Amino acid sequence: MMTHSTWRNRAASAILLAAAFGVVSLAVAQFPGREQPEPKHYAWSDASLSPDTRADLVIKELTLEEKISLLHGQGFGGNGGTTESNGGAGWSNAIPRVGIPAIQMADSAYGVTRGAASGRYSTALPNNLAAASAWDPQAAFEYGALIGRELRAEGYSMSLGGGVNLSREPRNGRTFEYQGEDPLLAGTLVGNFVKGVQSEHIIGDLKHYAINDQESGRNAVNANIDKRSMRETDLRAFEIALGISDVGAFMCSYNRVNGDFACENSYLLTDVLKKDFHFQGFVLSDWGGTHSTAKASHAGLDQEQPGKSFFGDALQKAVERGEVSQDEINDHVHRILRTIFATGLFDHPVTKQVPDVERGYALAQSLAEKSIVLLKNSHNALPLESAKLRSVVLIGGHADVGVITGGGSAQVDAPGGSAVPPPPAAPGANPMASFMRRQVWLPSSPLRALTAKLPSSKISYVSGDDLAAAASAAKGADVAIVFAYQGESEGTDLKTLDLGEDQDKLIETVASANSRTIVVLETGSPATMPWIDHVAAVVEAWYPGIRGAEALANILTGEVNPAGKLAITFPRSDADLPHPTLVTPPPASQPSRPAPGADISSFMATMAKGLPPFQIYYDEKLKVGYKWYDAEKKPVLFPFGFGLSYTTYAYSGLTVRGGETVNVSFTVRNTGKRAGTEIAQVYASLPEAAGEPPKRLIGWARVELVPGESKQVSIPVSGDRLTIFDEGSDGWKLVPGNYIVMAGGSSQDLPLHQQIMLP
Repeated sequence: MMTHSTWRNRAASAILLAAAFGVVSLAVAQFPGREQPEPKHYAWSDASLSPDTRADLVIKELTLEEKISLLHGQGFGGNGGTTESNGGAGWSNAIPRVGIPAIQMADSAYGVTRGAASGRYSTALPNNLAAASAWDPQAAFEYGALIGRELRAEGYSMSLGGGVNLSREPRNGRTFEYQGEDPLLAGTLVGNFVKGVQSEHIIGDLKHYAINDQESGRNAVNANIDKRSMRETDLRAFEIALGISDVGAFMCSYNRVNGDFACENSYLLTDVLKKDFHFQGFVLSDWGGTHSTAKASHAGLDQEQPGKSFFGDALQKAVERGEVSQDEINDHVHRILRTIFATGLFDHPVTKQVPDVERGYALAQSLAEKSIVLLKNSHNALPLESAKLRSVVLIGGHADVGVITGGGSAQVDAPGGSAVPPPPAAPGANPMASFMRRQVWLPSSPLRALTAKLPSSKISYVSGDDLAAAASAAKGADVAIVFAYQGESEGTDLKTLDLGEDQDKLIETVASANSRTIVVLETGSPATMPWIDHVAAVVEAWYPGIRGAEALANILTGEVNPAGKLAITFPRSDADLPHPTLVTPPPASQPSRPAPGADISSFMATMAKGLPPFQIYYDEKLKVGYKWYDAEKKPVLFPFGFGLSYTTYAYSGLTVRGGETVNVSFTVRNTGKRAGTEIAQVYASLPEAAGEPPKRLIGWARVELVPGESKQVSIPVSGDRLTIFDEGSDGWKLVPGNYIVMAGGSSQDLPLHQQIMLP
């Protein structure tokens, strides 16, 4: 039997190997920071000066060696015995003589990661796709602000969260880290998330820039896509997020785009990001995503992470040879220093504190309650009423002890360790692969939470491993709730959106034994449901976070009326996807895995050179998500924007007035018997000459209504939400003609229509 110390030693080895592989950012230890000198006053200490002026004043004082030192990472947490690292994913050094602090970086998609190794607590929030299903910009801001506070409390000064890649490929192993398939929704929510992070004087980040839409072969894949489609989909989401947040950093991705690696792609980094988007912060590479010196520098990469293979001595020599100019170096340095001043990091140094655990719990539960989506509710199977139920059985999904989380570099440690102990490592297993694919359950027990909410009912649990026992338990209960899950992690994609034969069979078996079977899904992506017609209700709980069970219990018992709506389409099957078969790398484009304990230098050198590319062609072009299903007239399981409530809503009185801003107004009425929140959505169909998919989201509003109440909703639609990208003029234009504006409760439930002519 593996001892606790043996497990920790193996885990530490796995972490180091994972870091070396360049596919995950991990912390292995907490190291105390150096003693800080007494604060000194410099010319750039004057906070009334602009960030640009302050940065330029510093640059005048720096040597070339000091400038170069800011343009690369200093290794992983604690690497080489350093004491300046905070033990996070990476860091750039301080320059004490001019008062410039180190930038301490931590992965923080849905919470600050890897805290357990240093005895730190971090709040595990609902995953990012879950949060997107709340369609709530203010909640997104609060989500980011909590992460910003906890980063600061743990001694970090930069977040490596902010994922905004659109879900072109929903089987992507990191779909759970992103915000769905629509650029307006994703960009708005990520922008507010980052704005929240930076409100705590922490540097925010937007990633993975760009077209990084699958994990399979991500270090080698070449994404082929036309400029118009790129600008109107993935890049549009980044642009919207930047406009809201004024983010301090962009992280370029591993993959190639139209032939060039994203971290040395001048079209992405300079032409679009720095010129068209007017981005003033700095671009850092994903970990191990730098592959050249002069080319990457010329293209617009400002900082290599996590080491200095290309932007250390090699960059200094390139300057001395005249291959890279002093002006180019100064621009890179200016962007980093400007960000340190603009985010307030210089004026508000990080000081470690004890995080407010209870505040984190409360926000995690509130966000989960907003994000859970009720997908089916036949014959009012929900909410559960204790007075009418003698017995409820929970089946499967480890619902007796916890809720699952997403893995990889986003993994937030479970307090006290996973509620479901990890299986022992197989002899000879690759530690890095085992670590990346581990499944962690947070100690938030649905069994315990429902027992507290249903005091008059007998609540029991069976594992579901034995189908006959599951059927017997279901048959003897008034209600059977099956908990099904799909684990996801960075570094690997799902083979299918199906939950798998074992879970599908379990649901079918339980539903055959009890007509009042409810399925709770814990997934980070859409799931197909071959059993959908045989169950009474389906609830998408996502990865609901540290108070997920409590939030779910409130939804199931009606204490909270569900209001979440899907930020991603649920297709009927993999065959309906734009790419039914996932494009995977050939053997030559897959890196060799270093053996445990092996010298990784040769491995890193191979990765630095770049693996041979393989191709994916995004020939669906503009048709991402619901736009694909609309254009191809493919029926779906559940459409984008869909979500049920325990009440009902009616729409009426649409009026649309044109101008520089199109004003859309209509009335929403609560026609049921419960108070609720409706997410009212507005879409537009563009003129045929625009060559667009059938419709696009142009706005939405969250509307709180008591029974019988009506409210008029007004949604201003800025002109840029109706424009298209014209490759000929390399700019945006409004196509003159008739626009059809539609309003309703989802992308396929739009009872209100009005046509408007725009010049």
